[in-house]
Amino acid sequence: MANTPANRPLSPHLSIYRPQIVSISSILTRITGNALIISALLLVWWLLAAATGPDYYATVNGVLTSWFGDLVMALSALGLWYHFLAGLRHLYYDSGRGLDVPTAERLGWACVIGSVILTVITLIIV
Repeated sequence: MANTPANRPLSPHLSIYRPQIVSISSILTRITGNALIISALLLVWWLLAAATGPDYYATVNGVLTSWFGDLVMALSALGLWYHFLAGLRHLYYDSGRGLDVPTAERLGWACVIGSVILTVITLIIV
């Protein structure tokens, strides 16, 4: 019996697995955390350019205020808000609450929707 190959996958495969908001929000938390490292490096680059001199600062500031730089900074704001809300969600989980499936799904959607709303507010204010 141990030598006969199985005709089924050994674990859930992507073709039969339906992603849920809880798993997607977990993946997004990891992605936004790594993206925030790049955003922080861009901020440090901008500050170092300001300390270096006006010519280099003008170059770096031109990059960060171009349409591409604006897009990167807007997505950084989205990532920052999402990561913040996901952190609050995990603090709530750590208290032992919200661990049932319906509540976890609502909190996942709240992180996604809340981060979009807070990003729009941030972009309007800034």
